[in-house]
Amino acid sequence: MTTLDPQIAARLKRTEDGLVPAVAQQHDTGEVLMLGWMDDEALARTLSTGRATYWSRSRQEYWVKGDTSGHVQWVKEVRLDCDGDTVLVKVDQVGAACHTGDRTCFDADLLGVGVDG
Repeated sequence: MTTLDPQIAARLKRTEDGLVPAVAQQHDTGEVLMLGWMDDEALARTLSTGRATYWSRSRQEYWVKGDTSGHVQWVKEVRLDCDGDTVLVKVDQVGAACHTGDRTCFDADLLGVGVDG
């Protein structure tokens, strides 16, 4: 078990399940890749190993991005938002970020927005 720095832990605002959303972003292009979930342990592992580690809500277990697919997320930096309720994980993504095989989880559905100009 890896322990999260108490000063970081004190700033986190977690869901009832003890989780915070973690947005993965390509560090050099700003491309938003995916949304995952982290608890204190997943965040501590991410910070200590340099590999993005998430909590799977469906499987109820930790998973390190790329361990099975080879599509590793090498962590370049981690930021906490101003409210302490979201983590931004800037990564160097190897291969696809999405489980569907797409580069990003946000490629599939473009929703129309009606904006008056």
